[in-house]
Amino acid sequence: MAEINLKNYAYIGDALWELFIREKTIKITNNAQKLHKITTAKVKASYQAELLHKIEPMLTEEENEISRRARNLPIPVGRRQIQAEYRQATSFEALIGWWYLNNKQRYDEILKNIECEIKI
Repeated sequence: MAEINLKNYAYIGDALWELFIREKTIKITNNAQKLHKITTAKVKASYQAELLHKIEPMLTEEENEISRRARNLPIPVGRRQIQAEYRQATSFEALIGWWYLNNKQRYDEILKNIECEIKI
């Protein structure tokens, strides 16, 4: 498979992460307002940055390199006020996308570990 740009890994990782969270939230309520509130709390940059810190000890050398490179991607101008958080969230999303496209077993393993951290 051809190498994919890290921005594209983050792009797909963002969608995968939101789907993962939505799959969890639909099991706890039918209320659309509550679903939205819970989901947005779990897909925001600050939460993803927090999760990145929790999974960092589990990362391989290759995964750490992907994470580092993704943190160094250019940041949209409107996000500069929360640059560090946004960079870490992008790194988290890139890892999710990379695992999904390159190593589904590792993707499942990481999500299972993260699921224990999520308080929904």
